Amino acid sequence: MAQSSETDEPTREYPEVEDQPTPAPAEPARRMGGFARVLVFTGVVFALIVAMCLGLRAVNVLPSFDNPFSDKTTDRSQPVLLQSMRDLSRYVAADGTFQVIVDLQENKENIPDFLLNKRTLFVGSGTVEEYVDFSTLAEGAITVNNDDKSVKIELPAPQQGQAALDMERSYVVAEERGLLNRIGGAFSSNPDQQQRVYQMAQQRISEAARSSGLDQRARDNTQKMLQGLLTSLGYTSVTVTFASP
Repeated sequence: MAQSSETDEPTREYPEVEDQPTPAPAEPARRMGGFARVLVFTGVVFALIVAMCLGLRAVNVLPSFDNPFSDKTTDRSQPVLLQSMRDLSRYVAADGTFQVIVDLQENKENIPDFLLNKRTLFVGSGTVEEYVDFSTLAEGAITVNNDDKSVKIELPAPQQGQAALDMERSYVVAEERGLLNRIGGAFSSNPDQQQRVYQMAQQRISEAARSSGLDQRARDNTQKMLQGLLTSLGYTSVTVTFASP
């Protein structure tokens, strides 16, 4: 059977395909990867250099470099002025350390505290000394008997010194001020309030020292000191009495 001329013949050749452009390599990605490696390498080298410098500085091989922005304190205080000198002839026989809590409040009657109010809670720590002043010995206060090696001494009564606040151990716990006090405090300060708190703390400490038995302790210590001193000089009997305060 004869084949028709119109019958499609098998394709002899593949159809031509246009050449597709070859994708360009990812240069930015490669550059970023290389930059990251360089950055990591630089960081490691810098860390090693810093560690080496710190090590050499620790062994005092390299000089130290101060912080150019560090805090600087300038002392412009004036020289100390000597006001007076005096000779002391007192024997400090005992001292006591006391602590007091001062709660000082100042307000106005019939005015709410949130408007006008000054309240300070202060913890004061201070020391009181008890001493005997030998410069006030009366004539004939010391009687010596060399025959029986005895000594009689009449001393003035012990005196209490002024309470001295220890500012390193004293502190303000709380401070309250009314609205008007805060407004006024923005324009002026009030050191009198703080001074009154200190004075009250000293007064309370002095009063507590008078009733603490510090006076009797000073008498006992003074007597023991004189007896030990005179006994070492060869006296066998030492009698110490105190005048009435």
